[in-house]
Amino acid sequence: MNWDAADFDWNQARAFLATAEEGSLSAAARALGQTQPTLSRQVSALEDKLGITLFERGPRTMSLTAAGLEVLDHVRAMHNAATRMSLSASGQSQAIAGMVRITTTDTMACYHLPPILKLLRERAPDIEIEIRTSNQLKDLITREADIAIRHARPTEPELIAKKIGSTTANLYASQDYLDRVGRPHSLADLQKLDFLGFEKQDTLIAHLKHYGLSLTRSHFPLTADNGLASIAMARAGLGVGILIADDAELFPELEQIWPDFGPVEVPIWLVTHRELHTSKRIRLVFDLIADRLGGP
Repeated sequence: MNWDAADFDWNQARAFLATAEEGSLSAAARALGQTQPTLSRQVSALEDKLGITLFERGPRTMSLTAAGLEVLDHVRAMHNAATRMSLSASGQSQAIAGMVRITTTDTMACYHLPPILKLLRERAPDIEIEIRTSNQLKDLITREADIAIRHARPTEPELIAKKIGSTTANLYASQDYLDRVGRPHSLADLQKLDFLGFEKQDTLIAHLKHYGLSLTRSHFPLTADNGLASIAMARAGLGVGILIADDAELFPELEQIWPDFGPVEVPIWLVTHRELHTSKRIRLVFDLIADRLGGP
C-alpha cells in the first residue's frame, strides 16, 4: 500500500469515507453536497494513489473490498481525530448545545455508556443527553431518538448504520448453580440444565440448534425480555444464560461453561438518521461513541 503522507489529499479520503458510510456514490454526493462524478474521480484517484481497489462497484451500490475495510479504519480514525482537534482549537465544543436522545439496550446503558457520557460532559457540557432503553429501532424512525446502539444492522433505507465493533456471547451460569447441579462434560449433560430464555423463544431455540443444542421450550422455565434481568437470574443461580461476554465478565460469580458452544459474534452497530450530516451535536456524540465503543 503506497501512502505518502506528504501527498495526502483529505478531499479524496473524505470522498472515500462518505461513500463507505453511505453505500453508494450518489448517496455520498448528496451527503457532501457534491456531484457524483466529482466523488467518483476522487475515489478513483485515491485508489490509484494507494495502488489498491477500495470498492467492488455494483449497478447502484459500492461494497468495500478487504483492502478498503482496512483503509476505512485508518481514515475514520483520522476523521474523528480531526473533528476533536477542530472542536478543541475553535472552542466549538463549548458552543454546541441541545438535546441528543440515545436509545440502547439496558446493559449497554448501565455498564458501558456511563464512562462515555462522563467524557462527553467534559468536552461539550451544554449538550443534554436522554437515554432510552429499548431493543427496537422505531424511536429513530419516528424521530423520538437521535442515535441507537444495536446488535443488528437495520434495514430501513432512511437510517445511517455504522458497524463500530463486535463482542461475543457465551453460556454462563453461577458457580453456586454449577456446584449444585454439576458442571457439564458433554452435550447430554448440558441439555439436562435449566436455561434462561429471551423474549423470542423459538428464534433462540433455532439458533442454539446450530451449536448442537437440541432444546425445547421445557428447557426454559424462566424468560426475560431484557439483559439486566437475564444477568440477575443467572447470578441468582436460576440457570444457564446466553450472555454478552463483556457484561457477564463484570460479575466474578458467573462462570463460562461449555467452551465448544462458541463464542458467538455479536456486532455493535451505531445507527442514526440523516440529520447526522447537518447537526453538530449529533455528529459529536455519534463520533465519540464510535471512537470509544469501537476501540481496540
